[in-house]
Amino acid sequence: MNRLRKLSKQVIAGILCMVLMQCPVFLLRANGAETPESLYSMGAVLMDADSGRVLFSKNARESYAMASTTKIMTCILALELGEDDQIVTFSDTAAAQPDVQMNAKAGEQYYLKDLLYSVMLESHNDSAVAVAEAIGGDVESFVKLMDKKAEAIGCTKTNFVTPNGLDGTDESGDHCTTAEELAMILRYCITISSKAEEFINITGTSSYEFQELNGKRYVSCNNHNALLNSYEGAFTGKTGFTGKAGYCYTGAVKKGEKTMIIALLGAGWYPHKTCKWKDAKKLLDYGFENYDYQTIGTQNWEFPNIPVEGGMEETVAVATDAGTFSYLLGKDETARCKVEYAKVLQAPVAKNTVIGTITYELEGKIIEQFKIYTVEENEKSTFWNVVKKWLRIIQDFVLNLINK
Repeated sequence: MNRLRKLSKQVIAGILCMVLMQCPVFLLRANGAETPESLYSMGAVLMDADSGRVLFSKNARESYAMASTTKIMTCILALELGEDDQIVTFSDTAAAQPDVQMNAKAGEQYYLKDLLYSVMLESHNDSAVAVAEAIGGDVESFVKLMDKKAEAIGCTKTNFVTPNGLDGTDESGDHCTTAEELAMILRYCITISSKAEEFINITGTSSYEFQELNGKRYVSCNNHNALLNSYEGAFTGKTGFTGKAGYCYTGAVKKGEKTMIIALLGAGWYPHKTCKWKDAKKLLDYGFENYDYQTIGTQNWEFPNIPVEGGMEETVAVATDAGTFSYLLGKDETARCKVEYAKVLQAPVAKNTVIGTITYELEGKIIEQFKIYTVEENEKSTFWNVVKKWLRIIQDFVLNLINK
């Protein structure tokens, strides 16, 4: 009996150890900690979609595998570079991709737009490769397009090796990104890209059906982004999982004026499928409860005339285009305003010459900047300029006499 009890304790201890390894912050949550720091995810970011500012992060710039969240880049590139009615033919390479797959056979043909629902709703790996080959000519060329776009967005630690998110390695390293850069890519997809509306329409669709061009095959797709039906305002997102990446997710939620983006990497491993949804809700609740748009600035900026050395006039008038603007701030946050402008100018001074700036900063980063500029010119004081000035004065005097 004692031996059995001892064995039982060992089994229970082993199970607990496995749980803690899968969800390393389990104890923190069990003890009632409700701060965003107590997340299952290895890397996590909460981002304001409007400004791109990171509102909360955990290991935000550490590199991790990202599984099928990769497909948001595959989708947006296909939308930007392809045509809805472009015909995509499955190659042997595409048809040979592992699960999850649409199980298309080599030679089958579909419209590009239809396959993007297969890629984003069901996360079919074979469809992603077929799309990549149709847009880039081959997988390797398409992956280069993915890396080029990531670089243009500002991602410096993202390396794409596959268009479907399966783990891989090339001369630049492993297939990986960071939570911050994954959020940046989704922000590009939904707020910056010329195809943002199309991207949102696809990723926010609950189900979609289409056929092979010859009509022999019928495909039905269902969206696996559970947040769409479980969190108010959720409108886009992509899940992912590989043995290396664990469960991953990136998505966006809009409530009123506020749009929050989240990115989660390494959010538990099988069978802990729900870890990512718990983290998602926790981050989103934190963002919507603690951040609101505030009006910053004033419309009543006034500046003294600026002295001009060597000018026809002693001073020049200046103004600014600064006004009020809205920015998402935490309850205890205040933007810092810094005004810098030249106290003396050298003639000649042209009209609309920028002489300074009004800068608003938050956490040492510029969030808005306005120009201070001259509203009139001031020529250099030379003999001929003085003569021309007096001639203008005489001319005005004579015209006034005539008009009387």
